[in-house]
Order: sequence, then C-alpha cells, then structure tokens
Amino acid sequence: MPGTPHPRVRISPGTRLLRAVLALAGPEAELMQHSEAPWASVTFAGTRHTIVLCYDGWEACDAAEALMATLPEHEFTIPRTLVADAAVVRLDQSLLPEPKMTLELALLLLDDV
Repeated sequence: MPGTPHPRVRISPGTRLLRAVLALAGPEAELMQHSEAPWASVTFAGTRHTIVLCYDGWEACDAAEALMATLPEHEFTIPRTLVADAAVVRLDQSLLPEPKMTLELALLLLDDV
C-alpha cells in the first residue's frame, strides 16, 4: 500500500558476519554449515561461529587458498561488533577425481556496547 512504512528488518551480527565471510570467500565457495553459540568471559560477551565452506575444482581451490591467507588479518566491519579472532581450524583436501578443499573457519564476535 503506498505511503505505508515498511517494517525494518534487523539483521543480526551473525548474519552480517556470514555475509561478509561469503563475500570474502568468493563465488566459488559453497556454504556447507554455519553454527553460532553464545560465548562469554569475565569481561566480554559475544558469539562463537563455525563456518564450513567447500571448494570444487582448480580455480575454486585457488580461491580457498586466497581465503586462508586473507582471513586471519581481514578487518571486518560489523556494526556494534568486533571480530576478535578469525582462523581456519580445519582443512580437508583431495586431488582425485578433481581437486576439492573443505575449510572450517572459527570466528569470535564480541559485543561492542
């Protein structure tokens, strides 16, 4: 209906993180899994994320290697959130019948309130 305000949909920091990682991973990456769990220490609170990506083929594996090199130092821009840690924690690789790489990423988001 014209003139009716549209409700604002709030995108969670976890969804913003996933979108940012997928953009960094490139179009060759296939998202296999994303999980999120609450995390807290004495002074900080946030969420721990696990993301599993699969790359099939030579060009895709090149993109996986680029992600592995870029991820630990990448500066994410997520409002009211700090990415405190980002690492590749598992790599599965095969060459036959065609090159394939599966990466498991671990990321820690801290609430910046």
